Amino acid sequence: MKKQFLEAGKIVTTHGIRGEVKVMPYTDTPELLCEFDRLFIGKNRDEINVIRARVFKNTVIMKLEGIDTPEDAEKLRNKLLYMHRDDLELDDDTYFIQDLIGLEVSDADSGKVYGKIADVMQTGANDVYVIKGDDREYLVPAIADVVVSTDIDGGTMTIRPLEGLFD
Repeated sequence: MKKQFLEAGKIVTTHGIRGEVKVMPYTDTPELLCEFDRLFIGKNRDEINVIRARVFKNTVIMKLEGIDTPEDAEKLRNKLLYMHRDDLELDDDTYFIQDLIGLEVSDADSGKVYGKIADVMQTGANDVYVIKGDDREYLVPAIADVVVSTDIDGGTMTIRPLEGLFD
C-alpha cells in the first residue's frame, strides 16, 4: 500500500537568529526539497508552511511559518519532515524508494521468486535493487534491460536477469 506521507528530511539544527532550521534532505537532491510550499512535521504530520528555503552545502536552510526565534527552532531539532505524495509528480517508470521496498521480485520467464526488495542503492549511473531471498541476496541493476514490469499496487516486480548476473 502506498504511503500518503513520505519522509523528506530531518531537522538537524538551528541556523542563525531568525528561527531558521537546517534540514538534512532525504530527497535525491537538496534542491528538490526547496520546491515545497508546505511540509508535514513530526509523528502527527502537522502541516507547516515553508516561507523560504535555500541549499547550503548538502543541506537545506528553511524558514518555517510560526518559527521566529532560535528557541522555537531548537524545539524542532531531530523532527522528521514529510511531503504529501500528491505534492510531487513523478515521471513514468519513476517510483518513490519507499514504494519499492517490500515488492516481491520474480523471473519473467520461469516465474521463480527471488525474494523481496530490501533496499535501493543509488550508485550514480543507475539504482541497484537489493533483493533478499530465503538463501541469498541478489543485486539487480534498475535498468530497462532487466526490469520488465513494476506493479506498486500489486506489490510485484518482474525481472529478466542479464546472462551471468546471478552466477
